[in-house]
Amino acid sequence: MPERQLDRAAVVAATQEAAALAFASWREGAAADTNVWNKGKNDPVSDIDMAVDAFLTTRLRAILPEAAWLSEETVDDPSRLDARLLWLVDPIDGTRDYVRGRSGWCVSVALVADGLPVFAVMAAPAQGKVWVAAHNEGVTCNGEQLAGSTRLDFAGSRVPADDLPKLDADLVTVTKPNSIAMRMTMVACDRADLVATLRWGNEWDIAAAHLVAQEAGGIVTDALGRPISYNKREPLDFGLICCAPGIHQAAVARLSGRAAQLHASGSRVTDRWGCC
Repeated sequence: MPERQLDRAAVVAATQEAAALAFASWREGAAADTNVWNKGKNDPVSDIDMAVDAFLTTRLRAILPEAAWLSEETVDDPSRLDARLLWLVDPIDGTRDYVRGRSGWCVSVALVADGLPVFAVMAAPAQGKVWVAAHNEGVTCNGEQLAGSTRLDFAGSRVPADDLPKLDADLVTVTKPNSIAMRMTMVACDRADLVATLRWGNEWDIAAAHLVAQEAGGIVTDALGRPISYNKREPLDFGLICCAPGIHQAAVARLSGRAAQLHASGSRVTDRWGCC
């Protein structure tokens, strides 16, 4: 934890206020009341993403000024690499769901210390949920302590996905929110057993959800089964496995051949098991 006591209540309040800011322009089943454009292929961003980012930049930096900053919508400052503490933020994870009036989006805030998330808040106002996690202290959703999936058999594992390839016909699909962080909370809430991708992903997408899932008893690694650390020079990781500990080895084995091939090739576009 930080050298001085973190005002956790202030972080929770700031995240909820940011979520309320976004929620005010969200329209269930309809286009959000905001300007939307594409940063890249199939990578939308909106005025609300930017407004939430600006709000959190001001609020979180005031709460813990010594922490550096990295978020999806802010130009990266390399000086963060020299900082022990880092705010790692996704203003709206799941922007596609947000702008289309679907509920699978959230505001995601993590405090990282020495490369590991130590405090996290995720707010999904369209679903009326707030997750709060602290390292080695557990995680709550709307104040209720969570215990995640404890599945031991890989076959039959619940996966948030629209569909599955034939190789994975032994798995079971469940509803998939656009937000990868929200899918990870499904493992923490025991509504899914496995989230896995073979897609290069950004640190801000998963940092808060990593701690949420971990504190609920889950395991989070990259697609090759390796630990994930944060505040890297290039803030990317090759794929993701978030699952019940009892099926992690089987998940790595299922992914391993294709994952190694893609990792060696440097591909950043191939997905698996419900990735956006």
